[in-house]
Amino acid sequence: MSPTALGHLRICDFTGQLAGAGATRHLGAFGAEVIRIEDPVREGKWDILRGSPPFKDERRGIEFGSGFQNHNVTKRGITLNMRTDRAKELLRELVAVSDAVTENFAAGVLDRMGFGYEQLSAIKPDVIYVSNCGFGQVGPYAGFKSWGPIAQAVGGLTFGSGLPDQPPAGWGYSYMDHHGGYFMAIAILAALVHRDTTGQGQWVDMSCTEAAASLLGPSVLDYTVNARPARREGNPHSNRDATGTMAPHGIYATSGIDNWIAISVRDDDEWVALTTEIGEPWTTSERLADAGGRLANQDVLDAEIDRWTRGHDRHVLAARLQALGIAAAAVARPEDRIDHDPATEAWGLWPTVDHAAMGEVRVDGLPVHLSETDWVINRATPTLGADNDYVFGEILGLEPAEIESLRDEGVI
Repeated sequence: MSPTALGHLRICDFTGQLAGAGATRHLGAFGAEVIRIEDPVREGKWDILRGSPPFKDERRGIEFGSGFQNHNVTKRGITLNMRTDRAKELLRELVAVSDAVTENFAAGVLDRMGFGYEQLSAIKPDVIYVSNCGFGQVGPYAGFKSWGPIAQAVGGLTFGSGLPDQPPAGWGYSYMDHHGGYFMAIAILAALVHRDTTGQGQWVDMSCTEAAASLLGPSVLDYTVNARPARREGNPHSNRDATGTMAPHGIYATSGIDNWIAISVRDDDEWVALTTEIGEPWTTSERLADAGGRLANQDVLDAEIDRWTRGHDRHVLAARLQALGIAAAAVARPEDRIDHDPATEAWGLWPTVDHAAMGEVRVDGLPVHLSETDWVINRATPTLGADNDYVFGEILGLEPAEIESLRDEGVI
């Protein structure tokens, strides 16, 4: 077998959705054995994405939610009914042979089950326990619950996104789930490196709203140094250059329905090149000759460019502008990027896995390649309890008859 970067690690995983499941997904892609624990009584619905849309076809049920399948590739899946004492015994045995326990429940949930950090470290003194929730485990907001859009809003990001004289628009999709997952993966690895160096385990407390706030650096610096608030007259305009140095800088309509091109002119030389390509009298106006004039007249400038681009194919025009040294790109739909982009195909960003219920499905790869220990995604998301026999039998040493008895008793 090819070497893996994290093949020596085992993760006892309670994570769900994406803020948590995304973190352990990345570790699994680099070889860690991630054992995902689900609830047999509620058919795995600790994670609300199980059985939720979008769907591949007309089939419905807990095994057919595409988001869930995408977020849990590379993992093994078991069930434990934590309402029973025997399930808790089995969890203690699994923790004892794991390197880390990971979860993104609301604050205090695992502790109330009897598996807070003190209990986990009593089972395995060098265990790494990572909690990832909306507001962290301590502080005045610890009892609050959060989803990605809430983390964006409370973190301050929603405030800075929108159009002039309009309410904050936010980002739409729950990108804070991705961002939180990245931080969680880094935290797990950092704690494991410390453990391997010192022999010490530790509890890692994480807040997704604080992860959101960590992206506010430029806005905080601008206000601190220049006394400029994020929302001020004429600002923000999410399509325009936030630094106030580039114009035109925006998204413009092209021929066809809902087709767009992004164009950014960085200096006066690029503006001259663009005016030559446009070839219309309005481009020779003295008020547009330098960056200051173009920035002062962006409304007029954007309207004229938008009128001009509407007569062009987005891909053809982008190629022509790129040849002139102008930053331009066709705005890609997911289909364009996934199915029709040779760069994406060459990168291998969308591997196909064979799911036991859904059949072949494409999933997200990772936007990084390691020359010696690259990621591999060839294991589809497990169906509910698919790896009970392996985990309870091969890892914990139970006999087949005992495992079957656990099923009959509703323990697994």
